[in-house]
Amino acid sequence: MTTILYNKFDKKSIGQLPRATFPGKIVVVLNEEEANKAVDYLLSCDILGIDTETKPVFKKGQHNKVALLQVSTRDICFLFRLNLIGIPLCLVRFLEDRTVPKIGLSLTDDIMMLHQRSPFKQGYFIDLQNLVGEFGIEDMSLQKIYANLFHERITKREQLSNWEAPILNDKQKMYAATDAWTCIQIFEKLNELRDSGNYKTEVVPVPDTDNEEAK
Repeated sequence: MTTILYNKFDKKSIGQLPRATFPGKIVVVLNEEEANKAVDYLLSCDILGIDTETKPVFKKGQHNKVALLQVSTRDICFLFRLNLIGIPLCLVRFLEDRTVPKIGLSLTDDIMMLHQRSPFKQGYFIDLQNLVGEFGIEDMSLQKIYANLFHERITKREQLSNWEAPILNDKQKMYAATDAWTCIQIFEKLNELRDSGNYKTEVVPVPDTDNEEAK
C-alpha cells in the first residue's frame, strides 16, 4: 500500500488523532554520577533522539537558560536536569561525539541554548527539518510532521510548564520523552519511505481567500 503524505498537514484535524506517547522507560538524571552512566549507555546505542526544554518567560527582556536535555533510544529516555547539574564533562563528551547520530528538530536553537551553558564542539547531529523537504513536506513543526507520517497526535500541553520545578511531574516527563523519541520514529520512517519509494505526496489546495471574502 502506498503511503500518502501531504505537503501541509491540516492543524485542525490533529486534535482528532489518537495520542502518541513514549512507550519505554524514563530516567531522570539528577547528578554527575548518574549522568556519566547515562552517557556511557547512550553512546553504545546506534541512534538517539534529542530535544531540550526551557522554562518559559512571560515578560519582555527576561531569559532563562535551558533546563532539560532529553535523550532517547527506542525504548529508554534520559532526562538530564541541566538547571540542577549544569553540563558536566560527560555531557560535553556526549555533545561532541561523532559516532552516534543524534536526531532532532530545529537543532540550531537547541545547540545555541546548550552553548550558553557550556562551550563544546558540535558532534553528529541530524536535523529533521533538513530532510522533510525531500518528500515534499513543507511543515517544520514536530507535531505536524509526526501527524503526517503516523496519523497520531503529539500533545504540546506541557510545553510552557515550569521546567525548573523542584520535581518534574509525570506529564512533563512523558511530554519530554515523547518529543525526543518521536524524532527517531520520524527519521526511520523517512528512511524507510526513501528506500522503498512507496509514497506519494499530495498537495493540499490553498483556499482562495479572495473568493472566501467575497462570499
